[in-house]
Amino acid sequence: MKFATAFLLAAPAVAFAPGATLPRSSSLQMSSEASTESKAFAKLPASVKPGVVTGTALVDLLNHAKKVGFAIPGVNVVGSNSINSCIEAAKKYGGPIMVTFSKGGGQFIAGKAADNTDDAASIAGCVAAAKHVREVAALYDVPVILHTDHCQKAWLPWMDGLLAANQEYYKTHGVPLFSSHMLDLSEEPLEENIAICKEYMEKFAAIDILLEFELGVTGGEEDGVDNTDIDSARLYTQPEEVFYAYEQLSQVPNAAFTCAASFGNVHGVYAPGNVELKPVILHKTQEYISEKLGGDDKKPMNFVFHGGSGSSVEDIQYAIEAGVIKMNIDTDTQWAFWDGIRGYEEKYHDYLQAQIGNPEGDDKPNKKYYDPRMALRAGEEAMAVRLCQAAEDLKCVDVLN
Repeated sequence: MKFATAFLLAAPAVAFAPGATLPRSSSLQMSSEASTESKAFAKLPASVKPGVVTGTALVDLLNHAKKVGFAIPGVNVVGSNSINSCIEAAKKYGGPIMVTFSKGGGQFIAGKAADNTDDAASIAGCVAAAKHVREVAALYDVPVILHTDHCQKAWLPWMDGLLAANQEYYKTHGVPLFSSHMLDLSEEPLEENIAICKEYMEKFAAIDILLEFELGVTGGEEDGVDNTDIDSARLYTQPEEVFYAYEQLSQVPNAAFTCAASFGNVHGVYAPGNVELKPVILHKTQEYISEKLGGDDKKPMNFVFHGGSGSSVEDIQYAIEAGVIKMNIDTDTQWAFWDGIRGYEEKYHDYLQAQIGNPEGDDKPNKKYYDPRMALRAGEEAMAVRLCQAAEDLKCVDVLN
C-alpha cells in the first residue's frame, strides 16, 4: 500500500495472556507496571527489556506510550545499514524504535537476483533481517519492535510464509520471530476486510503476535501499490467502521491489535496544500468507541499514523493526543540516507575519481575513501540524525530512563 498518514487503533483486545480474554473495555490494560519484576528502564513497564519486544511486553509498551503521550517511530528498512541507523538513533534519543519490513524490502534484502517464485525471496529476506535484528538489538540497550508493513489481499501468501517462520521460531524460543504484522485489506469491503483479519488474528494470538490492520485507504504510491487516483472520500475512516472492527477482533481470545484509520493520509512528501490531514477524526473515533463501551477510558484505541513523512509537527502532536502510539516514516529517512551519501561524495569528490591519485599526489591511494563502508556510514549517520528529529516531534526522547 502507499505511504499515507494512516493511524492504527489498538483495540482493547486481550493483552497476550495465553487462553485469557479480557473485557473489550479493558483496552489492552494488562500492564506490568505493578510487577515486582526488576525494571530494565526506569520510565517503562517492567516487562519491557532491551532487544526485541513481543507479547505482553509489547502491549505494555504501547499502552504506556498512549498514557504518557508519545509515539514510536516506525521505519521501513531495506538492509543492515538502514536497520543500524534505526537502532543507533533509538539509542541516541533514548526511546523505543519500530523496524519495519515491506514485501519489496524483503526481496531486496534477499537479493534482486534471487528466485522470488511464491514470494520465496520476499519471505527469506524479511526472516533473515529479523534474525539480524534479534542478534544485535540488545547490544544497543533499547527496546525494538519487529514489524512488517502493508500486506494487501493478493500478498497474503507472503504473510503466510512469515507466519510459518514465526510458528517455527515460537516452538524453539517461546516467542515469535516478529513482534507484529500489518494486514492492509482496506481496498476490500469492510466485512471481508475484518473477516480475513479475524482469521489471521486467531493465528497471531496463538503465538503472541500483534495485528495491525487498516481501515480507509492511504493515498499516494508506495512499494508497488498505487492509490494516487483514489476517491478522496476513501481517505477518511468513519468511527462506526472502527468500532465494528474493534468488536469483531476483540472476540478472539488473547487478541492484541492496532488499527490504521485513515484521516487523509498519503504516502510520500508533497508540497504544502496537496494533503489535507484531519486528525480530528481520531479524536471523534475515540469518543464514539468510548461511549459505546462505557467506562472511564476516554481513549480506548491505540492509533498508528501512516505516511508520516512531511507532516507538520502540529498535526503529529494533535494525533498523539488522540492516542497515536506509532508513526510510519519512510520517505524522509530515504532522503536522509541518500543525502548523507551525496554529502560524502561532494566532500571527497577529488579522492573518488580513481584508485590512485588525488589532490595530495598522483601516486596517493584512495582506498580508504572508496571503501563502501565510508559512504554507507555517512548515510547511516544522516538517517539517524533525521530519526532523532522525528523522535523529538513524536515526544519519544528520553522516555526510557
